[in-house]
Amino acid sequence: MVDEITDATFEEETKDGLVLVDFWATWCGPCRMQSPVIEALAEERQDVHFTKMDVDDNPETAKNFGIMSIPTLLIKKDGQVVDRLTGYTPKEKLNEILDQYAD
Repeated sequence: MVDEITDATFEEETKDGLVLVDFWATWCGPCRMQSPVIEALAEERQDVHFTKMDVDDNPETAKNFGIMSIPTLLIKKDGQVVDRLTGYTPKEKLNEILDQYAD
């Protein structure tokens, strides 16, 4: 399951463990391609907390991280950003990247 988070809940939702944040918008074509990949990985991996944040509804967090292009995937481990991917990322590649940070 992919949890929808907001500017108000971002810190709380991403402070513990391995978390992937998908910054997206409804009008973004590549974001619509990325979403099924995130959904599939969320079903397969219990070791990662998958979240998504609509940048139009939640501009503060995107601004704080300097996100200028979407989709952008932010990977946090125990509250620290450990990786950042911009543009569409295929499932196999994303899985490999997550494996690098999994315990």
